[in-house]
Amino acid sequence: MTLPGDRGFSVLELMIALAIGLIMAGMTLLGLMPLLKQNHVDAAYDTTLSVMRTYRSQSITQSKRYIIQFTAPGTITVQYWGVGVPVSPAPVTVATYTLPIDIQFAVQGGFPGSAPDGLGSGGTAIDFDQGMGLGSQNYIMFMPDGSSQDLQGNYNSGVVYLTRLGDLYSSRAISVFGTTGRVRGWRLYSQGGGNVWMQQ
Repeated sequence: MTLPGDRGFSVLELMIALAIGLIMAGMTLLGLMPLLKQNHVDAAYDTTLSVMRTYRSQSITQSKRYIIQFTAPGTITVQYWGVGVPVSPAPVTVATYTLPIDIQFAVQGGFPGSAPDGLGSGGTAIDFDQGMGLGSQNYIMFMPDGSSQDLQGNYNSGVVYLTRLGDLYSSRAISVFGTTGRVRGWRLYSQGGGNVWMQQ
């Protein structure tokens, strides 16, 4: 029951309270933006590294061939390629992964002139089949012995770069050494007045 002298909040008081709430929410969102961006980079890197290591491991344990294809701006397709005599059947897609929309396979100005593990010059976003004279290939194929090869049976070494354009130090790289299939992750850092790739 209300008494004649009681009254609630005025419209002005409600608008001031609402304005204060909106300002606080905006400040919180601005404070979280760098964290959300960092989370996207980490998720893209973790996904790419995990896909490569998982299917290399499966190639060994299952004695199968898996082709991992990287398509700009941010799609990873995994295919199983069975063995047949005299001709192998067509590869079958087993999984597709998509990176967060603000992260892509790309290179930026400011990358060092030497790629991680010395595999290339750091100028091509998806740069596999190093030293084979075939140009940059966009895939690797893990074999039952754990190695990475191309479709011609050559050992396939190279690097794939992930970055948020306009944010140089968000950049990551993943290298594959063909003869062993070793997969290593890298991050770009500023060091001694220049930029260097450091293993993560």
